[in-house]
Amino acid sequence: MSEVTVTKSWREELASLVEDTGIRYPDDGIGVAPTAASFTGIERIEGDEVEPESFKDQVKGFLAASAEMLLELARGCRDVVQQNLWNEDSYIVRKFRGPLAKISSRLSFLNEYLPEDRDPVHAWPVIFFVVVMALAVLLNVNTGQGRSVPLVKKLYIHPPNANRIQLPDGRDIAYHEQGVPADRARFSLVAPHSFLSSRLAGIPGVKASLLEEFGVRLVTYDLPGFGESDPHPSRNLNSSALDMSYIADAVGASNKFWVMGYSGGSIHAWAALRYTPERLAGAAMFAPMVNPYESTMTKDERQRTWEKWTPRRKLMYFLARRFPRFLPFFYHRSFLSGKHGQLDKWLAVSLRKRDRALVEEPSFEAFWQRDVEESVRQGNSKPFIEEAVLQVSNWGFSLADLQVQKKHKGKGILNWIQSIYSRPESELTGFLGPIHIWQGMDDGVVPPSMTDYVHRVLPGATIHKLPGLIITETNKKMPEHKKVCLQPG
Repeated sequence: MSEVTVTKSWREELASLVEDTGIRYPDDGIGVAPTAASFTGIERIEGDEVEPESFKDQVKGFLAASAEMLLELARGCRDVVQQNLWNEDSYIVRKFRGPLAKISSRLSFLNEYLPEDRDPVHAWPVIFFVVVMALAVLLNVNTGQGRSVPLVKKLYIHPPNANRIQLPDGRDIAYHEQGVPADRARFSLVAPHSFLSSRLAGIPGVKASLLEEFGVRLVTYDLPGFGESDPHPSRNLNSSALDMSYIADAVGASNKFWVMGYSGGSIHAWAALRYTPERLAGAAMFAPMVNPYESTMTKDERQRTWEKWTPRRKLMYFLARRFPRFLPFFYHRSFLSGKHGQLDKWLAVSLRKRDRALVEEPSFEAFWQRDVEESVRQGNSKPFIEEAVLQVSNWGFSLADLQVQKKHKGKGILNWIQSIYSRPESELTGFLGPIHIWQGMDDGVVPPSMTDYVHRVLPGATIHKLPGLIITETNKKMPEHKKVCLQPG
């Protein structure tokens, strides 16, 4: 009988040497590492797939593990504090043990209100913290009930309705008339508006009956780029004076007219006195603006001017003079933002306490908002930048040039011969008409020091100081004694 040799595989040889562990390897001819199901003793049924763990489950597991780690870290920190700071030999325990013991003994009667299974050391800090939080919430609720949440009012652009005239260069200028008609007017006033204003400003607070009583015709107009007026390609103070002269001719003020300027709008009135003096019968100024960088100002006048302004107002003047390209950033965040709520912040740059009291009046608020809506109608920051730059840049003339003085004649034999055959009267230069200025002594926008400077360089101007009053872009109420500025001479 022949002996049969049985050949075993390497798996069978290995299995004969060790006990059967129950782990089975898939027979792929190579040998593969055991699966996770084999190690866990889970038998994988053929055709039954194991679902992979979802991302949500992974996040939950990560957060649970993180929470456990933080808890262990807190316990470790607590143990460190207890072992190093809260022991018998630590400085804190030796320093505060006595006072804390006294306080604890005096408040020990409160422990009777705690359950028997509560440790006072742990219970009372929790109770104290909860009481403090409850009081804070209660106070917040009570104070919030008395305040109403302010609604943000958006700017409303009204339909165009202004009267217009066309200037020789083809631009249209919008204007507004008040007072008596042209055929009955004894005095014609042309008034350029101030920064962030429009033709609708007029003379806030003046009654129509007052204008009619004195036969006054008031003409206000939108500066180029403001309201419904077309922008000027290269605006300056000379072009501003010429525009004013063209407007006076177009509305029928063919004779001499009065120019009125207030606050920032006064720079255009000064320009009219300098470039078109032959058209003017006189000037009425209310807190007139002067270039704060004027070189003829004394050190004391300049110091008294700048110290009255807030840091933000100083910054705006500095940017207008040195870096005007940054001004649109501030303008679009305030009055060009399309919201009235931002206007309050812009006004706060210059307003003082008494100004703010006036702004809070409902009648003035309605007037101011309508005026501003008309001013920013075109939504363009360029005219506002031009206006800000004009205030602080070189005007091309000095106020001292308006002073009445003898005309300077050159030297030489020709001038001497001409003086022999010319009229014996001395020719005068400067503005020969009357200039009346009203200045509120508490004004923080246009400080009284500016009017003091004007009085120094123009001693012929009549200054009316008003103690305790403020004349600004937002408070332009007409004083009763302003009537004198309309009288001839």
